[in-house]
Amino acid sequence: MWFKNLQLFRLTEAFGHTAADIEDALAGHGFRPCGGLDLFSLGWYPPLGEPGQALVHAANGCFMLCAQRQERLLPASVVNEVLAERVEAIQAEEVREVGRRERQRLREDLVGELLPKAFTRSTRIYCYIDPQAGWLIVDASSRRRAEDLVSLLRQGLGSLPVKPPESSEPVSGVLTEWVRQGSAPADFLIGSECELRDPEEQGAVVRCRRQDLTGEEIRTHLEAGKLVVRLAVEWSDRLSCILGDDLAIRRLRFTDLVVEEASESGGEDAAALFDADFALMVLELRGFLQRLFEVFAPGSEAPAAAKTSARAA
Repeated sequence: MWFKNLQLFRLTEAFGHTAADIEDALAGHGFRPCGGLDLFSLGWYPPLGEPGQALVHAANGCFMLCAQRQERLLPASVVNEVLAERVEAIQAEEVREVGRRERQRLREDLVGELLPKAFTRSTRIYCYIDPQAGWLIVDASSRRRAEDLVSLLRQGLGSLPVKPPESSEPVSGVLTEWVRQGSAPADFLIGSECELRDPEEQGAVVRCRRQDLTGEEIRTHLEAGKLVVRLAVEWSDRLSCILGDDLAIRRLRFTDLVVEEASESGGEDAAALFDADFALMVLELRGFLQRLFEVFAPGSEAPAAAKTSARAA
């Protein structure tokens, strides 16, 4: 259940839906397996993983959702191999060349023939809505996959006013200065991994792992004008991650201390354990994201949902 990659979206208006509202809205967009000629299928699936359960898992004012994506595996290499055999057979039997348009038509017919026979692969994408803090957070390493989920959620709810978070200054500039100075704000600790990129179009990219980022080699790259676009950081002995210049958070890992706290507070059944993990993860990420945006967007406006909650309190 613990998220590993975070794609962040700000709620720009108060989120007034209840769990029952969301459940009703998503019911018509539940997951269905791929049809015969579908390349992929995307729909909602119960977060607890059992068909027939609720599509919304609510805890501590937050809502956990899960989308299941199924796609057919039809590698281009397979299509090309069978296409070449058919083209060769036509040319041998009819003693003529197969033109470009005919090849394209044969390819389309071939895909229609092979697609229903192709294997399928299913993956699940989790997200949660935190109305109090004003976040929609998707556990996905790909921005495109996250936006697919947001679009699906918007279809069900009718509208979903969210936008990617913004920094008051380029994130790469801040990360570069952290590495250049060898220090970060007091509650952040720089790790031993980073990615540097030349800002010029098609510029060089350098990826470092298990590297002393205060060493001469890294300093040389910085003096040559490269910017830090991804950086490993730890925060307050609670979590570690790779922070990107797009404000995406990758390879998120909660420390053993946090995981142990969750195990001590959980119950015996799966739902109780899920609740405990979910509640603690939300609490940790609220604190981390608040601090992160104090650093990267000082003085920025809080999400409308969070301000509304604060006034109500």
